[in-house]
Amino acid sequence: MKSFITAAQLIDGTGQAPVADPVLEIENGRIVKVHGAGAGRPDASAGEIRDFPGATILPGLIDTHVHLNLPGTGPTLEEAMREGEEVLLATSMGSAAQALGAGITTVRDLGAFGTTSLAARRTLQLGYARGAKVIACGPPMTMTGGHCWQMGGEADGVEGVRRKVRELCRAGADFIKVMASGGGTLGTRSWLPSFARHELCAIVEEAHRNERRVTAHCLCAESIDNAIAAGVDQIEHANFLVDASGRQQYDPAMVDRLAQAGIPVTTTLVVYVASVFHYRRRERLSPAEQAMVDKWLRRADETLDYLRRMTDAGVTFVAGTDAGWRFTPFDTLLLELEIMHRGGYSALGAIHAATGAAADAIGAGDIGRLTPGKAADILVVAGDPLADLDALRDPLLILQDGRPQHVTGRENLSAIARATPL
Repeated sequence: MKSFITAAQLIDGTGQAPVADPVLEIENGRIVKVHGAGAGRPDASAGEIRDFPGATILPGLIDTHVHLNLPGTGPTLEEAMREGEEVLLATSMGSAAQALGAGITTVRDLGAFGTTSLAARRTLQLGYARGAKVIACGPPMTMTGGHCWQMGGEADGVEGVRRKVRELCRAGADFIKVMASGGGTLGTRSWLPSFARHELCAIVEEAHRNERRVTAHCLCAESIDNAIAAGVDQIEHANFLVDASGRQQYDPAMVDRLAQAGIPVTTTLVVYVASVFHYRRRERLSPAEQAMVDKWLRRADETLDYLRRMTDAGVTFVAGTDAGWRFTPFDTLLLELEIMHRGGYSALGAIHAATGAAADAIGAGDIGRLTPGKAADILVVAGDPLADLDALRDPLLILQDGRPQHVTGRENLSAIARATPL
């Protein structure tokens, strides 16, 4: 049975200007056609018609960087990983549900314990629960004792990393995530690369042989350089840390190499804003907490500046939040887009970074665009997000594969998403 959606405009996820007075035609969970102005209202006998006067139709949003195991309410990685596998799986299901309520119909999990994210993916595919579709890597690959080692992805040496890639593919990983530098895990050094370049090359070669893309966590310039040389498909964060203090030093030559390589970068800007917002809600801060706020404020300003400079240099960014990490809920992709807008992206460009461009970067060809043959993952919002991205916080309808999902609405969005402390 066909169904139709009408609204004031439609943003199709291609980056092109919106279609005025559209009629979106859907059948069997797929987009059939977008009829433009002048097509007229379909006959009621043709199928169900949903009318949304003054509203905007757009693709369901894609968050390209989340950690479903982590609740986004403050526990450290070490604290979260002490919980049993059952708790981590249940947390993952709740995380996916929170994302869906905000119009995020797909999330890409960038690291979880064992097979928990793969199990969450399957549970949702079977229809046993509701939540954003999950694209998952399983545990991220990391050197022994490296960032997120607790998740089970440790490997060393060329033969060791090749074996680990094969194990992850056998388990059902959609792609390979590699920690090319240290990170927030205790005992790791985020300002230094981790895997040697020849190990990274072996990871990418083995992954590509198994038809899997590779994305690399990079918090320092040398790790970015190694990732470019290895031929990764995407880079997460792309920071320029130089020492343990959190100081960064922008490297324009490295950015030029990154732009020339054409490797997209995931933004993850909101994670700093979320941390600042959490501490600022307290009446009093200890000296250590104030130092933390000062650190994250500096990082937020730096990364926003780097977004502008790197975009001007030709680097492509797609939207991701690092949801789950620290104090970052799973509905803050909307705030991520607003931060990108503040950093120089047009409203349409920011939406494209969370729809068509995101789908291209992660190799998800079935989603991200409202074009014939694509999955009918659809978001309808009140008003015009091109005039004010805040309109994305008013979902009127959320479809996955053409099926309506429960709408939570603005009143149930997280405090940080509502407050938008920019």
